[in-house]
Amino acid sequence: MSHLSKDNDALVMRVRRLVGQLQAVERALVAGEDCSTTLHLTAAARGALNGLIDELIESHVRTHVAAPDLEPEERERGVEALIAAIRRYAK
Repeated sequence: MSHLSKDNDALVMRVRRLVGQLQAVERALVAGEDCSTTLHLTAAARGALNGLIDELIESHVRTHVAAPDLEPEERERGVEALIAAIRRYAK
């Protein structure tokens, strides 16, 4: 997926924010914060992860499925990779 290198900085920043959110969840658990606070922190981390996945899926579709210059075999490989990722994501 070398095409990700174009947006690598933005993706890395998303991952760093996600790591920070997960660390906040860990701190809340260690500190014995109330369940409401921990639930909110966890929901925020989940939202951040979903946003990252959305970005990656969009990039994959645009590059490996929808690009007009793709050969049919390349497009099929892109579709199969996308289906496999979505199946894993949906579990």
